Amino acid sequence: MQAASKSPAQVKNQATKASPLKIKLNTISEKFQIAENFEDGWINTEKDIQAILHAENLRYYKHTIYQREIVAKIKVDSDTKEVRHLLSPASLAGYTALTLQPFNIKDVRDDPAMAALNPQLKFNKVYDNLCGVSTRSVISVPMLQDNAVLGVFQAVNPVKGDEFTNQDVTVSRALAGVMARKIRSELNMTKGPFDYLVAQGSLTEEKLKELKQKAREEKTWVSQLIRTELGIDPEEIGHSLEKYYQVPFVKYDPSITPPEAFIKGVSKYYLKSRLWVPISGDPDKVVVLMSDPKDKNKIMEIQQLLNAHSYEFKVGLPEDILVYLGKDAPGQDKTGKKESEVKKSLAKTTSLLAEGATIRKDGDDTATAIQYVNNIIIEAENIGASDIHIEPSQPNSPAVVRARIDGACRQILEIPESKIKPVVSRIKIMAGLDIAEKRKPQDGKVKFQLADKELELRVATLPTVNGESVVLRLLAASGALPFDKLNLSSRNEAEIDRLIMFPHGIFLVVGPTGSGKTTTLHAVLGRINTPERKIWTAEDPVEITQPGLQQVQVIHKIGLDFASVMRSFLRADPDVILIGEMRDFETANIGVESSLTGHLVFSTLHTNSAPETVVRLLDLGLDSFNFSDALLGILAQRLVRTLCSNCKEPYKPTAEEYERLVGIYSPEYFPELGVSQSDVVLPKPMGCPECGNTGYLGRTGIHELLVASENIKRLISKKAAVEEIRNTAVEEGMRTLIQDGAAKILKGDTDLKQLHRVAAE
Repeated sequence: MQAASKSPAQVKNQATKASPLKIKLNTISEKFQIAENFEDGWINTEKDIQAILHAENLRYYKHTIYQREIVAKIKVDSDTKEVRHLLSPASLAGYTALTLQPFNIKDVRDDPAMAALNPQLKFNKVYDNLCGVSTRSVISVPMLQDNAVLGVFQAVNPVKGDEFTNQDVTVSRALAGVMARKIRSELNMTKGPFDYLVAQGSLTEEKLKELKQKAREEKTWVSQLIRTELGIDPEEIGHSLEKYYQVPFVKYDPSITPPEAFIKGVSKYYLKSRLWVPISGDPDKVVVLMSDPKDKNKIMEIQQLLNAHSYEFKVGLPEDILVYLGKDAPGQDKTGKKESEVKKSLAKTTSLLAEGATIRKDGDDTATAIQYVNNIIIEAENIGASDIHIEPSQPNSPAVVRARIDGACRQILEIPESKIKPVVSRIKIMAGLDIAEKRKPQDGKVKFQLADKELELRVATLPTVNGESVVLRLLAASGALPFDKLNLSSRNEAEIDRLIMFPHGIFLVVGPTGSGKTTTLHAVLGRINTPERKIWTAEDPVEITQPGLQQVQVIHKIGLDFASVMRSFLRADPDVILIGEMRDFETANIGVESSLTGHLVFSTLHTNSAPETVVRLLDLGLDSFNFSDALLGILAQRLVRTLCSNCKEPYKPTAEEYERLVGIYSPEYFPELGVSQSDVVLPKPMGCPECGNTGYLGRTGIHELLVASENIKRLISKKAAVEEIRNTAVEEGMRTLIQDGAAKILKGDTDLKQLHRVAAE
């Protein structure tokens, strides 16, 4: 007798030994997949879902592209009736669709508890009245697909206990995802904003990729390039956006004027940076045009800033939204200001906030906090900051906001004491942190959409005696720096170029946090990134992206660490591997073994110098003979502030200054620089508006390259002391960090003050 065939879900469950709950979820997912439509899938799975959640009743609402409501269809006797809810706090379902957030409500009749979520939030009893049920406890979850809300799923009244559990919420979110995928397939949604144009043959995938890269480089929008370079009509682009965002597209209409009542008091620079504008409305309903209607953080901002009863979101082209806000053409607004001047004006907006200005009305802490946070991030990005420090002060004193620019902190703002707690809470909400927990450090990430690019920020909060301090690190994704822009000495550039052409071995870049190690490694990878080489990288975080690289983001919370990723790479046919950091024996040992088995391995370490790196790795427990065989070279580096090219002035150094530089470089090796006291001219910092009157603008690298020669390998294998390795390396041509820095002073890049900030003699 022939055995009965198993369904794909049964085979998968048997192979993975899934839990009973996982098996049930897979079965429900399969029933939705094979159903002709969503409604049939719901009918076939409703009892199964009720059994999993132990719920008395289930509900679903669907959201369609040209409706500003979510709709539930209910059979009452022989008739089908509809329950419609606006995207507003007038109902729990509508509020779920509006905020894109899941809710677990113990008692919907508890008005204070509902008001704590939103002062306007009410439970709408229309569904109860039609069906003859009495709702008490509810799980309300948005059906999301690629952050687009396609409906709302609700589980009502637990059979056991007074409220649903956290696990019930997790299961409900998984079920809502299954439902969203079914709705998406019916709506024929695309995976990207311009995929419909590709499907229609209006442009190719290769051309779209090229335009995306060009948009990043020129700081413009893909839609703008599609219009100008390909001549595609805005209506056609808009239809593609509708397919992706699932909201109506609105083309620019000169007859539409943004309602003054809604934009009065809201900075236009803020609206330009966030790319949204109200185009019509009254206190009952406002219609908002957005460049990205899937941005839930932006949607929450809009609710709190505009404070309407309900909202309708539509998608518009970024360049059209800017026209509504008074901009004529890219880089120019109606007042004739250049884009750089518009950016500088953001500082004025921030200053107004520092004086306690509100957005909608006095005392609205939430709205004020939103604009504080957004303008701080925007201003920090505009002035090229790498980090933002929000520091509470003593009682009755304002909090201080400092930005780290080119490695040095500079105060950019003061926040009134009364506003600092809402600002910190706002940042924690954006990063998905627990706003109630103020005693422990927390960390998270925020994605922040600027007008021309997306920023990613790493957030860390720490409790201090004066309140919570917050540090945000800007992780704006970018392309790789060209290798010839690293400002390497001729010897270092030639040696690195030679070493990275080896088919196997280890090359390390070392230095403290923020010394540019990742930038250097990606410049090196760019040098060898050819179609013949398969390159894998594991990074935390992935800040720099390159075509041709397969890049993996490390996630420690789920056990996806450097060591586990490295083991997986070895099964993925690599030629070159970049591992973000060799922080432990396991990762370092796998790196050595990988290099000895025919792979070229790059990595980083937090050490002070190249020779010290050898001792550090051996102290981790590496076999000295294997490591010496594997090592190609170690590049230690620092970033030093460079003199502002706009205001630096040349001067003739004194004999004492000249001798100081000779002593730093070493009298023995100084002649190789080919300079003499008579012809040396050095620059000095002066200060101008371009550099913030500091005299310095930008940073460059100073380097120390240890090449693993036969002598060095011999010293490593016998575990020689750091000093012995350093002396041998210098004799063979290595120049220390301080020596390379002295050479760059003579070149006119920096000065002695900045060199001593990052390197010791």
